[in-house]
Amino acid sequence: MSQTIAFIGLGNMGGGMAANLLKNGFAVRAFDLSDDALAKAEQAGAVRCASAAEAVSGADAVVTMLPAGKHVESVYTGDVFGAARAGALFLDCSTIDVATARRVEDAATARGFEMVDAPVSGGIAAANGGTLTFMVGGSEQAFGRARPILSAMGKAVIHAGGAGNGQAAKICNNMLLGATMVATCETFAMAGKLGLDPQTFYDISSVSSGQSWSMTSYCPVPGVGPQSPSDNGYQGGFAVGLMLKDLKLAVEAAASVGASVPMGNVAESLYQLLANRGEAGRDFSLMIEMLEGK
Repeated sequence: MSQTIAFIGLGNMGGGMAANLLKNGFAVRAFDLSDDALAKAEQAGAVRCASAAEAVSGADAVVTMLPAGKHVESVYTGDVFGAARAGALFLDCSTIDVATARRVEDAATARGFEMVDAPVSGGIAAANGGTLTFMVGGSEQAFGRARPILSAMGKAVIHAGGAGNGQAAKICNNMLLGATMVATCETFAMAGKLGLDPQTFYDISSVSSGQSWSMTSYCPVPGVGPQSPSDNGYQGGFAVGLMLKDLKLAVEAAASVGASVPMGNVAESLYQLLANRGEAGRDFSLMIEMLEGK
């Protein structure tokens, strides 16, 4: 008999994730505040529910994909804990602050539930394609229960340690990505002003010590390297606003533990400037245009 999953939060990421659970034989009870999102989930085969509590009632596991820590805490304390059956497993796939993740997981444990924080890397295309990477925090036992569910939605499921460590891994990774993209953009902008052809610079640096994922998999210069959002007017991909959210979470976490993150701080301030220019919805590699003075 297939497991029944309550899926709460069916936005750009959650919709594709829920569809992949259905494709892999899970039964899904869906809830979202958006009627359009619920209609899409219903078309994919999910049972449409009128509230989070209704979705959770009778489910074997609960998956949440929500915008921020306040939403996660509100849904679990206000709906999930009271409606879930004994022994239900909770998987929060949102990207939120480490402190809230640990607080909610502690609250779940105190009520006799098992829970993991399992933020994702990969974006909308990977959510739709079932090729996400999950970074998972929680006990070994909770991770073992969560893995088959997460594997139905992703290509890599990695245990990062105890409660909150999935969130820690996610924000550390994305702080590195944000800072690396800024450096990649500024060097391409400088190379151009020094008279270097961008393709020539790419051919050299992509096989030299300056190589990075931001260059060789996601080049910010149109027409250089593999297909990326820069080839589509910086549409799609990973939005500036989402990168800024992750950088703010990273800088906040760093301050809470006394970690020195000068590059993370600079990346956050530059992405804030880019968002202030009205570009929060375009891809984060758009940073190159700001650094070029466009």
